[in-house]
Amino acid sequence: MAQHDIVSPLPGTFYRRASPDAAPYVEVGASVTDGTVVGLVEVMKQFSDVETTVSGQVTEILVEDGEPVDAGQVLMRVEA
Repeated sequence: MAQHDIVSPLPGTFYRRASPDAAPYVEVGASVTDGTVVGLVEVMKQFSDVETTVSGQVTEILVEDGEPVDAGQVLMRVEA
């Protein structure tokens, strides 16, 4: 099995859920497929989906909900 990094597509604020009262998109141990939305990055009120590019299992979440992120920063890891 190979480890794949899911990175932020742009700088902004990372959100693990669609709204404050919604459940997180994924948790450690969740199965994902190519194109699964795992979070959002917000820049100036514009929200961009963060999607997986592989199928596998989420092994690590490295950024908390509401944390600022840089473009290319690793958000989570998926074992495929």
